[in-house]
Amino acid sequence: MRKLLLPIGIIVGLIIIFAILVVPRYNTLVNLDEDVLQAESNIQTQLQRRGDLIPNLVNTVQEYADLEQEIFTDIAEARSNITNADDMEEVSEADTEMRSALSRLIAITEDYPELQASEQFTGLRDELAGAENRIAVARQDYNSTVQAFNRNVRTFPGNMIAGIFGFEEKPYFEADESSQEVPEVNFDSGGDESGDE
Repeated sequence: MRKLLLPIGIIVGLIIIFAILVVPRYNTLVNLDEDVLQAESNIQTQLQRRGDLIPNLVNTVQEYADLEQEIFTDIAEARSNITNADDMEEVSEADTEMRSALSRLIAITEDYPELQASEQFTGLRDELAGAENRIAVARQDYNSTVQAFNRNVRTFPGNMIAGIFGFEEKPYFEADESSQEVPEVNFDSGGDESGDE
């Protein structure tokens, strides 16, 4: 009987040690995974907020300026791509498209002083600037959360636990270099031309 108790005691001891080492690390990975999902959702919320401003902006611009239809088509496509994106890489690509199209739209509007002086346009571009700032903060928060998650997935013993339970590294929200320029947020040049500050 004693010979049987020793192996059972060793097995129970190993299970306890395993539980002490694995359970907290597993729970940490689950919590960080949830943090990443929440940060991703925050980006989506801010992108939706910006997306909701765009139809009003486009309608206001169309009232004052006879612009190429291509810009409006590009904006509509980018907005649709953001809405239909399946993962953060697709969201990042669609956001780059949107920022490019909005940059072109705002650049063209500078040729229309009446539009620049419009209170409706001024209010919308200020709201758009605020939306861009919130998106930038949400992207930073997302990337910080992903960094913490990925660090836990890649370091020992987290990498072993992550491998056992199927946790994989998350992609960072990476925008291309052109999207780092934020001309649609800097509206001072239009305000200076119309004399409003």
